[in-house]
Amino acid sequence: MSGLLGKKIGMTSIYDADGKNLPVTVIEAGPCVVTQIKTVETDGYEAVQLAYADKKEKRTSKAMAGHFKKAGTTPKHLVVEFTRFEKDKRKGYGEEVTVDIFMEGEYVDVVGISKGKGFQGVVKRHGYSGVGETSHGQHNRVRSTGSIGAASTPARVFRGKKMAGQMGAKRVKMINLQIIKIIPEKNLIVVKGAVPGPKNGYLKIERWS
Repeated sequence: MSGLLGKKIGMTSIYDADGKNLPVTVIEAGPCVVTQIKTVETDGYEAVQLAYADKKEKRTSKAMAGHFKKAGTTPKHLVVEFTRFEKDKRKGYGEEVTVDIFMEGEYVDVVGISKGKGFQGVVKRHGYSGVGETSHGQHNRVRSTGSIGAASTPARVFRGKKMAGQMGAKRVKMINLQIIKIIPEKNLIVVKGAVPGPKNGYLKIERWS
């Protein structure tokens, strides 16, 4: 397998062999269960589907409950497909995938959903400096967008203009993060740097390519 599913535990810092203090993120990775194996003959492409984090059966649809039952496991919160894997090391239905697939020192990509910040103005969302000083009778315009259009031509605002709006809560991928430490007995991996999302947010960890 090329990756795992997990959740963000939080950030801390550790010292490396040279005495340098490194900012790190602790991730609980797995154990994950193989819930489906897709092939070219049946699905048109090859992939291995992993599931993570137990979920109450009453909160699971009948279709998904049957899907998990076929794999011989309990309902799960997160279900994700991995298209990159070594066929000779591929797991079977219902088998567990753990942190043992990773090694200390190698690099991984981590995908998560960033923290939602709600509706924000242009100063926070795009780094605008605002209109400026509050002189000449200007009232409550310091953090305003300012002019957003041209003149009678084109007589409209172009699509894609940076304006106020919903910020955060988007899929973010951090690439090339080094695994500093692995704690297999607790299913933990420690990666250098930050990863997207809040504490206990779900993550996809995949070997860097």
